[in-house]
Amino acid sequence: MPDDLMRYDLLAQQALRGVVREALRHVERAGLPGEHHFYIAFNTKHPGVDIGERLAARYPREMTIVLQHQFWGLTVSDDRFEVELSFDNIPEKLIIPFDAVKGFLDPAVQFGLQFETVPPPAAAAAEKPRPAKPEVVENIEKDENKPDGPAQDDEPKVVSLDSFRKK
Repeated sequence: MPDDLMRYDLLAQQALRGVVREALRHVERAGLPGEHHFYIAFNTKHPGVDIGERLAARYPREMTIVLQHQFWGLTVSDDRFEVELSFDNIPEKLIIPFDAVKGFLDPAVQFGLQFETVPPPAAAAAEKPRPAKPEVVENIEKDENKPDGPAQDDEPKVVSLDSFRKK
């Protein structure tokens, strides 16, 4: 098999991160429509993530935030977003690069994306990254006991983009 010098895996992952960016831009302009709300998981150690010392100590590797009722100051740029949330009644400003995002879920419409975090450019030049494989999460069932999250007993169906590649 010839080498993929175009790096379609990375191009596809960046395109899917664009879905997250555009969803957040919509919310930045017009607020959350209807019952939509977002769970966003991200790597807290990724360069450019700024979550404050207290949260970094509490979430040393990964954190999931919920944008639903109480968030402020959402600003979205091409490479990151900023948002203010309250943790234990203490307001915190978070800065999250899109490359740090590991997962995005809108349970209102059962739509989700799952990513591998992208290494920063300096680290990518120093080491050859393994191909990133974005996955689309479909058919996430709601748990009646937890109205805002996926069911614990039901495994989400994951469709990998690799299944569409010619081997």
